[in-house]
Amino acid sequence: MIEIIPTIIAKDFKELQEKVRRVEPYVDWIQLDIMDGQFVDNSTWSNPAELKKLETEAKLEAHLMIKNPEDTIEQWINSGVKRIIIHFESTRYHRQLIDKIKKAGLEVGLAINPQTPIEVVDDFIPDLDLVLVMTVQPGRGGQKLIADTLNKIEQLRETYPNVNIEVDGGINSETASQVIQAGANLLASGSAIFNSGNIEETIKKLKSLQ
Repeated sequence: MIEIIPTIIAKDFKELQEKVRRVEPYVDWIQLDIMDGQFVDNSTWSNPAELKKLETEAKLEAHLMIKNPEDTIEQWINSGVKRIIIHFESTRYHRQLIDKIKKAGLEVGLAINPQTPIEVVDDFIPDLDLVLVMTVQPGRGGQKLIADTLNKIEQLRETYPNVNIEVDGGINSETASQVIQAGANLLASGSAIFNSGNIEETIKKLKSLQ
């Protein structure tokens, strides 16, 4: 089953709220892209306490593109999000973070950058709800999908037939079918959705590309 997850890059909480409102009628999950200007060049809204003021029926996943997520993980756990995705490259404390998130009753994902081999997820697969394969370098929206990442998706699906594979970066009506054929089942898309003239139709189209 293919699922489309709109990704929100917001400079402040007001923009985050507005973008949630625009996509929440059409999806079950929404991804919040959190960037600190250290792990990636860009910086975004990143105040988990404010999420208590957000009223939405959609489930939220926080994609933490931040250095040392262990420093703020408790705040994200208590923010109301249903899933937290950490980057393999951002910390040395993968096991502790995964265990802490799972113990709190939340879903957990592990993200890997384009240059990171898929083998790094081997030790964690039994405890992960998804693996997020970055199909661009993290930090900016509107990038072009890196073709070599399709091979990583294929390898991951072959090695772990039952794992949820989410892809993030350059996902649009042209690339969606490619990543689906490679083995992805969760498609995170930002620019293609928010820059379209019709969000509902764009999401429907992406869902239909199998």
